[in-house]
Amino acid sequence: MVEAMQDAGVVVTGAGGGIGAALARRFAAAGARVVVNDLDAVKAAAVAEEIGGIAVPGDASTIVADAREALGGTVDVYCANAGLPSGGSEAAPARVWELAWDVNVMAHVRAAEELLPAWLERGSGRFVSTVSAAGLLTMIGAAPYSVTKHGAYAFAEWLSLTYRHRGLKVHAICPQGVRTDMLAGTGSAGDLVLLPTAIEPEAVADALFAGIEEDRFLILPHPEVAEYYRARAGDPERWLTNMNHIQQKWEADGR
Repeated sequence: MVEAMQDAGVVVTGAGGGIGAALARRFAAAGARVVVNDLDAVKAAAVAEEIGGIAVPGDASTIVADAREALGGTVDVYCANAGLPSGGSEAAPARVWELAWDVNVMAHVRAAEELLPAWLERGSGRFVSTVSAAGLLTMIGAAPYSVTKHGAYAFAEWLSLTYRHRGLKVHAICPQGVRTDMLAGTGSAGDLVLLPTAIEPEAVADALFAGIEEDRFLILPHPEVAEYYRARAGDPERWLTNMNHIQQKWEADGR
């Protein structure tokens, strides 16, 4: 499968650092032509220069046309990786909820709307969604993030079940803690729940490529998430009680 990436046109959003940069490096190492997107033009340019890619900075939800042009007209793989670690409760400001929906969900929808006509016509295309274990489970202290990551997972799942017979490959990456600036921004909740088992961004890229090799939809860089997901589905009352215990510990530690 690595050979199949040779000269493929790949777009990675949010690739100025963290998981996105690791994905961009991995695709470039496999011989792909990589568009590096980030809101931070300086970071996008730095990663692009490092890997011999093409920097296309800007809003991840509106760069498909520019990325396609930069790749000579064809996008083969699109990594919807840009995301916001929006914390807060039901009382989070409306703007926080709106931004979380726009970046974590609607950017994926807009990209798919742009990409799917050509992919379905030719019978091939690959959509990679960086979701989060929070999209399968839930993260304490982060209602906007958890809710919208559930939405991102649902959209990736819908794309896969709707179009797989027409050549579309979809992968949903659902890691727990990853040592990035985003993890650092999760504060005490992240320190309690995510930091103890956090992995490097490169491990996420490794997990994706292993999943591509095996043609798997669900990519779990933390394999234990599969067990948590089964527990949640099999006994939701027990799972919610256990999660509430973690919530209470967080509150007792001063949040």
